[in-house]
Amino acid sequence: MALIVQKYGGTSMGSVERIEHVATKVAGFVQRGDQVVVVVSAMSGETDRLLTLARSVNPRGSQREFDQIAATGEQVTIGLLALALGKLGIQARSYTGWQVPIRTDGAHMKARIQGIDPDRLRADCQAGVVPVVAGFQGITDAGAVATLGRGGSDTTGVALAAALAADECQIYTDVDGVYTTDPRVEPKARRLDRITFEEMLEMASLGSKVLQIRAVEFAGKYKVPLRVLSTFKDGPGTLITLEDSKVEDPLISGIAFNRDEAQLTVNGVPDRPGIAAALLGPVGDANIEVDMIVQNVAADGSTDFTFTVHKNDFDRATEVMRTVSAELGAKGVGGATDIAKVSVVGVGMRSHAGIASQMFKALATAGINIRMISTSEIKISVVIDEMYLELAVRTLHKAFGLEQPTAA
Repeated sequence: MALIVQKYGGTSMGSVERIEHVATKVAGFVQRGDQVVVVVSAMSGETDRLLTLARSVNPRGSQREFDQIAATGEQVTIGLLALALGKLGIQARSYTGWQVPIRTDGAHMKARIQGIDPDRLRADCQAGVVPVVAGFQGITDAGAVATLGRGGSDTTGVALAAALAADECQIYTDVDGVYTTDPRVEPKARRLDRITFEEMLEMASLGSKVLQIRAVEFAGKYKVPLRVLSTFKDGPGTLITLEDSKVEDPLISGIAFNRDEAQLTVNGVPDRPGIAAALLGPVGDANIEVDMIVQNVAADGSTDFTFTVHKNDFDRATEVMRTVSAELGAKGVGGATDIAKVSVVGVGMRSHAGIASQMFKALATAGINIRMISTSEIKISVVIDEMYLELAVRTLHKAFGLEQPTAA
């Protein structure tokens, strides 16, 4: 008998028929003797519908109230799944985030989990009851509902698995595992049998939509065995695990990309100590996350400072930069939203030289210009014009030999 936490995403919960299909899958695990805790998302598209409705009333309204509205999507699906399980003869009990409780900080719409009391869920499991928990949400110390941001149900699933010391956390989605890149962009992409936490963390942070970055962070920190599987197709999925030094690491594990970034440049900033903090401090104070940063010092002693943010934060970040640049005596602020980030990821980069030159040569041969470059120990990222994104992904996928093997 194993204790398993299963998370089902919005596509898996997209209709009554699909919810009944999920109930059948859960029932199969229960009937073989496993204890199962289920975490679910709202129906596909429901969170967007709710937030659009909220913003139609007040576009600049309180984020606390936006959270109160957005969290209702999962409240519907936990009840429906509990009912579907009951129809199959499986005892089930639904829980919102505050009923568990899952405690978060007060950063509405981007909250972080601070603690979980798993006693109710553990008692249910021991009594043969399947707890069905609303993902994406928790409760603040002030008693307000808070949501965890996009993909937050993954984080809920992994955090519950850690709190319960589960044998495995299974993330069910509409794909059957982690691929070398998005098969919709490169049909020759192949499913990985396994990938390290470190590689998955990089791919999630770089734009891979399979798992949410905080979910991978939780799994790696608490060593939660994590597996990505398809709700609609049987198979082994992809195991996300600790690095195994006994297995020779592939050079590159995958190509990640992100269409959701925007670029800001502050021109003619005085080049003096503390200028980076003076520029980015107000951005951080506005709760805007910065990704890539490039600073170029000109011959006249000034500097151009370029960084990227999420497209949704572009307008706010531009307003902040215009205020700051005027205070610092900069020449002006420019920006672009028609960019994309493409990255190669692999722990094998640690022991192989020449990856960057191979990447840059492949892009140059395809006629793709690089606007920004960022590197870490196991990844290289470039910012390019968005119109070349899919060409860049396919070019790099082929350059690093990640295609499906040709049948004999």
